[in-house]
Amino acid sequence: MKSIAAVHRLRLVSGPEGLSFILLLICSVLKRTTSFNGVPVMGMVHGVLFVLYVVFLVQAYQARRWEPKRALLMFVLSVLPTGGFFAERMLAKEERGELDAAKPATA
Repeated sequence: MKSIAAVHRLRLVSGPEGLSFILLLICSVLKRTTSFNGVPVMGMVHGVLFVLYVVFLVQAYQARRWEPKRALLMFVLSVLPTGGFFAERMLAKEERGELDAAKPATA
């Protein structure tokens, strides 16, 4: 049960992390085209969410005993502008038990 909680935490932060990345990109464009500068605030918000995502990713990787390839995919999704939404969808399927590749290894 502990491993599902780790996946749940990662799933909960993946959507907001993806949204904050998109908002940060929008703020960057607005900073260069208008007098609005939301980059310092959105940069901090996105930075905190990204760090949480990485911490929760490591916890889920260890708890679920994912293959390194899967953990790398989850990390790559976190650095793509809309990747957080795809990660959230994959993690939701794993929580529901629809992904076979995410089964933990038995010792």
